[in-house]
Amino acid sequence: MGFELKGLYVITDEGLIPRDSFLETVEKSLSGGADIVQLRDKTSLRSEVVALGRKLLGLTKRYGVPLIINDSPELMMEIGADGVHLGEDDPNIIPTRKKLGNGAIIGVSCYYSLPRGIHAERMGADYVVFGTPWSTPTKPGRIPTPFETLVEAKTAITGIPIFAIGGIFPHNAAQVLATGVDGVAVITSVFGSDDPQRASRDICSVFKSRPTV
Repeated sequence: MGFELKGLYVITDEGLIPRDSFLETVEKSLSGGADIVQLRDKTSLRSEVVALGRKLLGLTKRYGVPLIINDSPELMMEIGADGVHLGEDDPNIIPTRKKLGNGAIIGVSCYYSLPRGIHAERMGADYVVFGTPWSTPTKPGRIPTPFETLVEAKTAITGIPIFAIGGIFPHNAAQVLATGVDGVAVITSVFGSDDPQRASRDICSVFKSRPTV
């Protein structure tokens, strides 16, 4: 695999990032310190997503960070990306691993469910993502995840990184990191910002100020 999965995980959104400045906007997040990029596009034509993904892959390779594709192992393979992120309705981990091989990164959304995260680790996921107590415009109506779940997850899931997602901004990222998670995944706080580079840098600075254990 070759990548260290931690830190700032940025997830693209076709509603927040103008298509004509897509690569430029994502590059601003990378220059601000983003460690992982996920291409998440649920509305565009498949051919457009593939073309965009291949261009984005060239960018992430330059910065030495992994490109993850949301939902679809087939899209990941067509783009040549580094990994895939699976949600509740996506394929299971074991057949996905057989299809993609051991070199692919497989991430799993666990929402508020600690048992789902424990199961994902056992099935061979490379990282898991849990929610936060906060609301987020990209996932309206979701069930909040208390910080206690993140703390419990760090005790129960010890072999793979844990990320938190949902309403995370520079001003509250320290509260999330205090749970011990390895990274935070964000959409709006970076790509809904007027300055994605500064927003990324501000979140990364919280990581740098976190006390080491």
